[in-house]
Amino acid sequence: MVGITETAAVNIQKLLAKKAMAGGGLRVGIKAGGCSGFEYVFEWEAAPKDTDIVYDAPNGARVWIDPRSHRLLDGTTLDYDTSLLARGFVFQNPHAKSTCGCGQSFSL
Repeated sequence: MVGITETAAVNIQKLLAKKAMAGGGLRVGIKAGGCSGFEYVFEWEAAPKDTDIVYDAPNGARVWIDPRSHRLLDGTTLDYDTSLLARGFVFQNPHAKSTCGCGQSFSL
């Protein structure tokens, strides 16, 4: 299970509206790379793939995750940082043993 905060859901909907992708969603995944071993990836897509795990978030936002990435994201919460220093999606991933300074990569 992946949690999606209200703040993340609101921003997903805002960004989809800005991209004129009503009915679309945010694809979240993990790939090898980054400065810590794995990095989070995001893509805006019109529809999920047949094999995706789909999460319906607050405010009608939708997030889909491929099964391979879901193993490393299970138990994670997707949030959106609105501080003055940084804006963007952030993960609270219980599987991450360490993260890099940018917050976009992690190690297991």
